[in-house]
Amino acid sequence: MKKCMMISLFVITTIAASAQKFALVDMEYILKNVPAYERANEQLNQVSKKWQAEVEALNTEATTLYKNYQNEVVFLSQEQKKKRQEAIMQKEKEASELKRKYFGPEGELFKKRTSLMTPIQEEIYNAVKDISEQRGYSLVVDRAANAGIIFGSPKIDISNEVLEKLGYGNQ
Repeated sequence: MKKCMMISLFVITTIAASAQKFALVDMEYILKNVPAYERANEQLNQVSKKWQAEVEALNTEATTLYKNYQNEVVFLSQEQKKKRQEAIMQKEKEASELKRKYFGPEGELFKKRTSLMTPIQEEIYNAVKDISEQRGYSLVVDRAANAGIIFGSPKIDISNEVLEKLGYGNQ
């Protein structure tokens, strides 16, 4: 009885699954063909390099202070040593805080990436959603997301349609 019930459940699931329509998209391909995405990435790279240079400048200052301290330590009084050590630690702390401010989990780079990429992602999502509703797709899978897809027929890949809907045509 249990075996018969399992087979029935499997058959019902298979029939229900076969009644649904599926499609694939290749988000890497789509994003490579959306100029706004490339511009946003370039903007993020530029701001990231600028902020990284600021952090490195503070680290260099801390290193210079430390080297100077090492060279002069024998000539310094205890009070002067303490002041120099505090200055070095303060500079290192500034560098660390600046790095966290720019590159931390909720840092400026994350906020900038979100503000630049969210509109692009929403536009792509809406295009995929519109095509899916028009064609009656129940599921659209991103083949670029390494979701374990071994084979996907080009017939069900709607990436070029998404690009056309976004106004970028078949490139």
